[in-house]
Amino acid sequence: MKPVEIAADERPESGKPWLMIRRYRRRDGYDYYVTASPSLEARLPRPLPIGGLGFATYEAAHLFSQGLATAQAVDTLYVTFTPPEHGHWPALALPSVHPCEAENLYEAELHEGDAAPAAGRQWLDALLERCAGRPAVATAVAHPCDAASLGAAMEAAERGLIRPLLVGPEHKIRAAAEAAGVDLHGVQLIPEPHSHAAAAQAVALVRAGQAQLLMKGSLHTEELMHAVLDRSRGLRTERRVSHVYIVEAPAYPRPLLITDAAINISPTLEEKRDIVQNAIDLAHVMGIHTPRVAVLSAVETVSAKLQSTIDAAALCKMADRGQITGALIDGPLAFDNAVSPQAAESKGIRSPVAGRADILVTPDLVSGNILAKQLTFMGGAEAAGVALGARVPIILTSRADAERTRVASCAVAALMASQGAQP
Repeated sequence: MKPVEIAADERPESGKPWLMIRRYRRRDGYDYYVTASPSLEARLPRPLPIGGLGFATYEAAHLFSQGLATAQAVDTLYVTFTPPEHGHWPALALPSVHPCEAENLYEAELHEGDAAPAAGRQWLDALLERCAGRPAVATAVAHPCDAASLGAAMEAAERGLIRPLLVGPEHKIRAAAEAAGVDLHGVQLIPEPHSHAAAAQAVALVRAGQAQLLMKGSLHTEELMHAVLDRSRGLRTERRVSHVYIVEAPAYPRPLLITDAAINISPTLEEKRDIVQNAIDLAHVMGIHTPRVAVLSAVETVSAKLQSTIDAAALCKMADRGQITGALIDGPLAFDNAVSPQAAESKGIRSPVAGRADILVTPDLVSGNILAKQLTFMGGAEAAGVALGARVPIILTSRADAERTRVASCAVAALMASQGAQP
């Protein structure tokens, strides 16, 4: 392996050919990508030699222009290099250099040899830190009439995330408080006779400006969304309302957003555009500055026989034309190609998204729901739910949610409300 002579961290002035090497931090090590001086570029082999350069490719400069820098460039080195006149190019041995601070909030700086801390804990801690010192957000809680739903609202209130307005039958709410062991002293109760009326009144509080968040209690999601989507008295905007699961999976090194698994049954292409943009906006609030979006199907090639592949390709082109913004988008991708670098490499897929997705866009509600619940019940993952696209974020928790995921739902929604991140 040929040692590399580092010229400087700026482009060499001499006419000697150079390579610009950028080292990117990954959870499991580093990747290296390369751009060359004009005199050398035409002679680069395809692909470049592996070794010190990892799996660098000739197309790296183009990938940079597509936004690959969001994968966290930590070093840029200019290397003077004399190419061979003929024959094989040697592998290059890169020296150690010190990485700079990571950009995404949930990816803390790691030194070589250190074990990576739990990604989920990092991003949630970062969210809670950003919420600290902000005023609690007034939140209309629709029909919190069991211990789980009322406990979730009061837990968020204790953390200073929300100021709950409890809407529903007063005797049932107080019974739930007793069962949950929580004190309702100082908490505003707004009596309503049943769940339908509670949903309508909670939405009315938001419309009147008395609440900046809406939270699901013990009523069914469809019942609450019926009030939200009412054309004359609901919370509709020009944006399609969609659901996002924030998933902490033990086998995945970062939080994973899955959409839509709860609201849109068989979305059209235009509806998928809104679904994707809603998830991107949520990722931004979480501190993922340029999320990687994988539009899922059963295969990674476009087929006229499989509508989800056509939709995926169209969504990518919509992103190219600025109809979807703020992310890197690729598709169609099968699930394994979206989350596993090894699977993507084995299929020969070259993409800044493949193997490292932050957002998974499923073809329809059924596939999204199955995926999220499969990760939860068989993969040991925890999932928090938020609905986006209405006038305010909607916190959707369930009895099965763990404490961390309930807190995550409230923290994300509270940040979105305080930052005015809704459409």
